[in-house]
Amino acid sequence: MKYIFVAGGVMSGIGKGIATASIGRILQSKGFKVVAVKIDPYINIDAGTMNPVEHGEVFVTKDGVECDQDIGNYERFLDIESTTDNYITTGRVYKTVIEKERNLEYNGRCVEVVPDIPNEVIRRIKKAAKISKADFVLIEIGGTVGEYQNMLFLEAARMIRLQRPQDVFFILVSYLPVPGVTGEMKTKPTQYSARTLNSAGIQPDMILARSSVALDKPRKRKISIFCNVPEKNVISAPDIKSIYEVPINFEKDGLSARILKKFNLRSRNKGDLKDWKKFVNTSKTATQVVKIGIVGKYFETGKFVLQDSYISVIEAIKHASWANDKKPEIHWLLSSKYEKKSSALKELKQYDGIIVPGGFGVRGVEGKIKVIEFCRKNKIPFLGLCLGMQLAVIEFARNVCGLKDANSYEMSPDCKFPVIDVMPEQKILIKEKKYGGTMRLGEYECELRPNTISAKAYKSKLIYERHRHRYELNNEFRRKLESKGLVMAGVNPERDLVEIIEIKEHPFFVATQFHPEFKSSPLHPHPLFREFVKTCIE
Repeated sequence: MKYIFVAGGVMSGIGKGIATASIGRILQSKGFKVVAVKIDPYINIDAGTMNPVEHGEVFVTKDGVECDQDIGNYERFLDIESTTDNYITTGRVYKTVIEKERNLEYNGRCVEVVPDIPNEVIRRIKKAAKISKADFVLIEIGGTVGEYQNMLFLEAARMIRLQRPQDVFFILVSYLPVPGVTGEMKTKPTQYSARTLNSAGIQPDMILARSSVALDKPRKRKISIFCNVPEKNVISAPDIKSIYEVPINFEKDGLSARILKKFNLRSRNKGDLKDWKKFVNTSKTATQVVKIGIVGKYFETGKFVLQDSYISVIEAIKHASWANDKKPEIHWLLSSKYEKKSSALKELKQYDGIIVPGGFGVRGVEGKIKVIEFCRKNKIPFLGLCLGMQLAVIEFARNVCGLKDANSYEMSPDCKFPVIDVMPEQKILIKEKKYGGTMRLGEYECELRPNTISAKAYKSKLIYERHRHRYELNNEFRRKLESKGLVMAGVNPERDLVEIIEIKEHPFFVATQFHPEFKSSPLHPHPLFREFVKTCIE
């Protein structure tokens, strides 16, 4: 079993997750089994309580772990399902060590930060490796080299190399700026990053040189000399239009050949990313545009648009659009705008389809409800996700069923008609202020009703989808809603909870309690997104 550690230099957000996922995809094409592990340096136990505007999307695994969006990147690129064993945080590690100490599992000795914290990290990495039975374990170390927060994870990586030097490979993903004033690519920040990594006892075997443009020969030579890395192991990683081109781009510089040479391995097949290249080619050649509006509230951060809050939704739209040989054009629509100015709703007619994604809290909710009503009345293809479904139910109850005070327990606990309510066990957790990891999380069964849009899309009667929510459609109002034409297209058979709603005599009005975007990948677009985009085109 081989271990590949990926660390970042100079600044955050340079694409360590995409690089890790891309390396995994390349090694898969060579016939090797791969597993990826993300290490987050946060004290948080998981990503569930983090602000999406600051941290980005919270991805959910099939076993219900709320984790960093990079786990989503791994699943999309590698077509594998992650679990709790693929996600490590500082909080998880310290919590386990403290619990072991309290249980006398250290036999009464003094428990120290080093080596006990790194040893727990190593135990977790090896556990993920053992369970997956993978040939390669890819470990992405979050944060940037030189930060205090990830020093102990680098120490764990150093200790693994000390134990098994022939089985460990280190990759530094570093940024090379091109200042506008000089117009020259600068290598000095990368040199300092490599030296900082050296000070942690780690010499990188390879450097992925991230920059706005491709690396030239003089810069490669300079990085090689000053960072003590063979020139062939300095891989150019320029900005490109699509993240899905990254594996192909890496292979142009012979990345897999360099890794396999280090481990004295040969490719097990003649894999050349054939299917992947075909998919990427389609994404480039599609010219006919399909315009999708996403109505949300988590993408405004000062003067900048933060797309990471809805990254899985965005990628699912891309997968489905390219599968239909169309070019996706995504527009960000701020929900609060429609609260202040109802006349602005008319602009929705310019879009081929509208998506209302998940979220929490009362801000922007009434604007989303107005958008949903407009889509329902004007036959605009609509897809609601989690909160999007709950608001679609509220809109239908108010404007079709005549329940004017209809609302969600989350938005208005004292409303007269709580068509969206909280489950009894969740009420206890809310009262006790236990929010982290306490929602309905992970994969649940859903039985589809025949002759519905959803059944047509899935081509199956029984499906399994991932959840992340605390509130459900209140079954006390179910008969009333159905009598007025709301179709309960999918139901969880175990607890009789509504998972999918639809409206008849509408080209596409579907909303799900679960998050279908979490299970979409480039080579396997999600059925609901695929059907949604197909209807948008038609």
